[in-house]
Amino acid sequence: MRALITGITGQDGAYLSKLLLDKGYEVFGLVRRSSTADANDARLRYLGIADHVRLLDGNLIDLSSLIRVIREVKPDEVYNLGAQSFVKSSWQQPVLTGSVTGLGVTHVLEAIRLEQPETRFYQASSSEMYGLIQEPIQSERTPFYPRSPYAAAKLYGHWMTVNYRESFGLHASSGILFNHESPLRGIEFVTRKITDGVARIKLGLAQELTLGNLDAKRDWGHARDYVEAMWLMLQQKSPDDYVVATGRTVTVREFCRLAFAHVKLDYQKFVRVDPASLRPAEVEVLLGDAGKAKAKLGWAARTSIEELISEMVEADLARHRVTARG
Repeated sequence: MRALITGITGQDGAYLSKLLLDKGYEVFGLVRRSSTADANDARLRYLGIADHVRLLDGNLIDLSSLIRVIREVKPDEVYNLGAQSFVKSSWQQPVLTGSVTGLGVTHVLEAIRLEQPETRFYQASSSEMYGLIQEPIQSERTPFYPRSPYAAAKLYGHWMTVNYRESFGLHASSGILFNHESPLRGIEFVTRKITDGVARIKLGLAQELTLGNLDAKRDWGHARDYVEAMWLMLQQKSPDDYVVATGRTVTVREFCRLAFAHVKLDYQKFVRVDPASLRPAEVEVLLGDAGKAKAKLGWAARTSIEELISEMVEADLARHRVTARG
């Protein structure tokens, strides 16, 4: 089996690559040319798999490059994880976000339709599409109400996946993934910002941690669990859309409390709210119902938020101990 992953150098791409390699796949990754190319495979190296995947030049906003890569690889499965995925930046770069996160999905689907229509396709949809929630617990039937350019772009990509499935008969599925974290999460995301801050404060490298809205509630799981759901979707006879979530929500404040408690510190002594970190339009609560994924895929989250936070804090402590010794 051959798999092509866009966004392979990100958190999900790295964990998915490891999962597929462990299952005997040949794994190919689409990477865009950048001046920071030397750091592109850092997450793959963290998992010890950088030498086992093949990286190919391409870009989600360049249809010709996608056609070329699909023609070369002839993948059995394509996982579209590539995006401008930082919500805050989507207000500062709304056109870029729309081009990459939204239109990029259509480019991948069109390349598959033209070159390899039997390929199975996975689209990384997002719980951010629910935005101003219309139901207290969100399922595949809950109406969407995006509250950021990122969420609107994700919603476009989601519906294009449905359209290509229904119009052209592609095996195209979407995973509506709720927040999922890990030690590989980018430092700009609030969970990793918290665990990194905890490690720095514990080791005497910082004195405080500045955050935005501490009362926002999220359903947080582990990326390692969630990539398994992606793979399971493409093993089904028929394509479909699935919510992937833990069914438990906590506030950013509680995430802080748990992270600081792991190193026996009181978060209230170190956390400061910075109004500049607040979103223009906040998504206050997200809580997913993954009942369909459990019933049809046999999937359920295995890692608790306490276990997730402990793993992330320990990984950041290990990183910063090297800095402190240096």
